[in-house]
Amino acid sequence: MKKYLSTIFQNASKKLLYIDVDKVFFNVPKVKDHGDLATNYPLTIAKGISKNPREVAQEIISNLIDTENALDKVEIAGPGFINFKFKKEFVSALIEDIIEAKNIFGRSNIHAGKKAQVEFVSANPTGPLTVGHGRNAVFGDTIANILNWTGYDVEREYYFNNAGRQMRMLGDSVKLRYLSLCGEKIEFPEDHYQGEYIIDIAQKIYDEHGKSLIDTKDANYFKESAEREIFNDIENTLDRLNIKFDTLFNENTLYEEKKIDEVIKKFRSLDFCYEREGALWLALQKIGMENDKVIVKSTGEPTYRLPDIAYHIEKFKRGYDLMVDIFGSDHMATFPDVLAGLKILGLDESKVKVLIHQFVTIMEKGEVVKMSTRKANFITLDQLIDEVGPDVVRYFFLMRSISSHLNFDLDLAKKHSDDNPVFYLQYAYARICGILRLAEEEGHVPSTDYKFLIEEEEIDLIKHLHLFPEIVESASENFEPLLLITYLHELAGCFHKFYHNHRVLGQPKDLTGARLSLCLASQIVLQNGLKILGITAPERM
Repeated sequence: MKKYLSTIFQNASKKLLYIDVDKVFFNVPKVKDHGDLATNYPLTIAKGISKNPREVAQEIISNLIDTENALDKVEIAGPGFINFKFKKEFVSALIEDIIEAKNIFGRSNIHAGKKAQVEFVSANPTGPLTVGHGRNAVFGDTIANILNWTGYDVEREYYFNNAGRQMRMLGDSVKLRYLSLCGEKIEFPEDHYQGEYIIDIAQKIYDEHGKSLIDTKDANYFKESAEREIFNDIENTLDRLNIKFDTLFNENTLYEEKKIDEVIKKFRSLDFCYEREGALWLALQKIGMENDKVIVKSTGEPTYRLPDIAYHIEKFKRGYDLMVDIFGSDHMATFPDVLAGLKILGLDESKVKVLIHQFVTIMEKGEVVKMSTRKANFITLDQLIDEVGPDVVRYFFLMRSISSHLNFDLDLAKKHSDDNPVFYLQYAYARICGILRLAEEEGHVPSTDYKFLIEEEEIDLIKHLHLFPEIVESASENFEPLLLITYLHELAGCFHKFYHNHRVLGQPKDLTGARLSLCLASQIVLQNGLKILGITAPERM
């Protein structure tokens, strides 16, 4: 419907030169009686052309040629809004667009020819993925899906570091547990990794080598063994959520290939760094930021800013049009320094989109499930998947905006009923599949004679179905999967209302055929929406 209105406005602009179609926007009125779509365009331009908004609205209406006889009513409302009401037969015929497009309905080419990279999870291989990593993983993967549906060539990347103090401590933790299995008396430091997974890794080493490694001089063996085991565990966990990466990038290569030194050299040449108190500082106040920041500590160890800047320089070299970084809230105060560093180096930091997700709290029986990462009594992502299944995990991680703290309600997540929002969607899809299956058994087929779809619930459902491409584009532009979640939930509600009030089978042949087409269109949109979310669409439940 919006496309049709844009077309007739385009034609009117040939006579009314003040119409700029790119600035004409149509929205669904909050009050249903006001029509199907409305625009406030006359209000936005009236002052600039020295006319009264209602006068502008009337002038526009007089020059709109309804080429397809699609409009039932066009009227001026309030101080200068234009409301549009479409004829039922025009609306019902929109089903054809959906049925013809099938599994590509909702896809667009608005970003065709552009490359995007989404970097997410990026957990160092020091332990199993937690529920916090899970929110990052599901959100990042869904953003990649949405960008792909709007034309981007998307690459998923996992950034990690297998060097440094954390990894050394991991190796030491495994070695100490191994020595304990060998019968050695050990004292296990409080700050080392306490989890059961450390003992499991040590047990595997013991099973393979026995006591032969008690006196080994290879300090890296335990660290490398742990890294392999943990990375394999991480990949298996992500695979359960159908998340796969195109590339893995190791932060350590930035040091091995002297990329860190190159960045320092560039900052020095631009006179944007200086030494103070034995540390190296980045002069961010020169570009209007509040404080300068340390990029190399007095110990000679770089702060996070330096490798992150070097890493993003490598991203720019790969020629992406868009680089999306998914971070936890602990990065909230720090990523601006990295973007500032890129700006100093002459790179277009606007190509980097940083998305911050808030914490996840697991709730059970109305109580918070307490977690401590160091003590390793946290809930792993694997455990959560075991409890409720991958579809529920994905949906629940997406059902709140990432800017909001997420309370993951285990009791609700375990319910296999309409109370559980993911099952509500899947039940709608399975119900449609059941209707189409029964219709085929009885010899009924969908028809293209849509004019029989005149009931209010039928028209409302069709209008909602046809919003799908717009919702996908909006989710892409706003980096917000919640828009799609909300849309699909409303769509399932529209379908249930239609089905409750109007029988599909057992009606006159023409009406049954038309309603089967409406069911088929609903099936297509629900399936495409669930696919973007990475959630299965079961035909039976």
